[in-house]
Amino acid sequence: MTSSLVQSVDWLTIAPPTLTAVIALVVLVADLFVPEERKQLLGWTAIGGLTVALALLVPLRAGDRSTFCLTADTQVRACSYTADHFTLVIQLLVLGGALLTALLSLTETREKLPAGEFWFLLLSSAAGAALLPASRDLATLVVALEVASLPAFALVGLKRGDRRSGEAALKFFLSSVTATAVTLLGVSFVYAATGTLHLTELAQRLDDVPGQLQTLAEAGVALTLVGFAFKTAAVPFHFWVPDTYVGAPLPVAAYLSVVGKAVGFTGLILVTVVAFPSYADVWGPALAVLAALTMTAGNVAALRQVSTRAWSAVRLLAWSSVAQAGYLLVPIAAAAYSSDDQIGATVAYALMYAVVNLGAFAVVALVARSHPGNRIADYRGLYASSPAAALALAFFLLNLAGLPPGIIGLFAKVTVFSAAVDAGLGWLAVVMGINVVIALFYYLRWTALLFRTPEGAAVEKAAPRSPAPITLAIALTAAAGAVLSGYPQFALRFAANSLF
Repeated sequence: MTSSLVQSVDWLTIAPPTLTAVIALVVLVADLFVPEERKQLLGWTAIGGLTVALALLVPLRAGDRSTFCLTADTQVRACSYTADHFTLVIQLLVLGGALLTALLSLTETREKLPAGEFWFLLLSSAAGAALLPASRDLATLVVALEVASLPAFALVGLKRGDRRSGEAALKFFLSSVTATAVTLLGVSFVYAATGTLHLTELAQRLDDVPGQLQTLAEAGVALTLVGFAFKTAAVPFHFWVPDTYVGAPLPVAAYLSVVGKAVGFTGLILVTVVAFPSYADVWGPALAVLAALTMTAGNVAALRQVSTRAWSAVRLLAWSSVAQAGYLLVPIAAAAYSSDDQIGATVAYALMYAVVNLGAFAVVALVARSHPGNRIADYRGLYASSPAAALALAFFLLNLAGLPPGIIGLFAKVTVFSAAVDAGLGWLAVVMGINVVIALFYYLRWTALLFRTPEGAAVEKAAPRSPAPITLAIALTAAAGAVLSGYPQFALRFAANSLF
């Protein structure tokens, strides 16, 4: 007896990304009718929509729902959308990151950026990013990747009349399109070798690829990884990062550093651990080498930043994000040598990184209001003029460095280090240890600058004016970081429950 081809859609399962997309359309249409002086309503609508989308994750917390399945037979079930624990944790990270980005953007859209276009593009990208971790076939995965990426190109170039912004958007677009084309070529090779796009079926059929198609399958596996490695900003696919972050509006740079990275490492996890486990001997060594190169290149470039150079603060955070991508890749590479349990270390590290990096960008956005050049030197004596902002930034930087009182940063790094050791990747653990020491120098140098005596005869008269949305974003990220530092086991327990 054949099963019916007519399927019912589990709307609750797909509610978080669907609602985000619907709110994006509502904002786009409303922009035509809302008068200029009330455009802020669009931003609050976007924030409200993201908050509700986050709340819709609560009914799915059991992590046992799927939809768009080939058959109802659970023995051979292959679904295109699955809301398991892994999906829910990444959707929490993505939608939470988009919500904090929206808070940072309220002031920007009132003063500099076109509100309607900005909110539509941000919500559209967030919808694609929320869809990606639930995707369980290569077609949906690639579509979600592009839905997350295409609006991001426009967001980077949204500062009209700014040559740097247009150049950054073009560089980001051209390099990303090239990576996507390579990925699509890889997907087509994998499909030609196996006859399926569903990840679970791919894992089975790649075990039994005919000899004449073996080379085609291996090439497909390698090429498919390229697009996701690009989104993760892994070396040598990292060259777009510094100029893109500098050219983009600061909230967009924060969004790319967290949500864009989450899209990349989520895609890598799905295609490697779920779809291509039988080719671990291909992607395992490749990701291990990429991790070593990425963390080294990122840290060395961050170390070389000149504090008096314009936008050096943003450039340092950009190169720091490249280095952090290297740490994120370590447990994924380790999964090729041991077990899927290593993926929990990547998820735990990503949760820590998302909180503290968004917090650091929030403080940078605050300081940029009084120092548009955003040089690292501009932060000298910040504690004297704005103690709360200085303490918050110090806390975020120490977390990124893995030093107390940022216990969660140290905890996350130890977890990643342990994943490499447990997998027998001692050489990668040594490389990581060296890079952590290198990173300490530039994080501590910036932190120390916050508490030095300001240059000149007197302290600056006025502290950077802090709009309420930016203050709220800093407070939320600092509070989340403090909770995780006080109870770091929460992140690991949360991550451990996220595995497929």
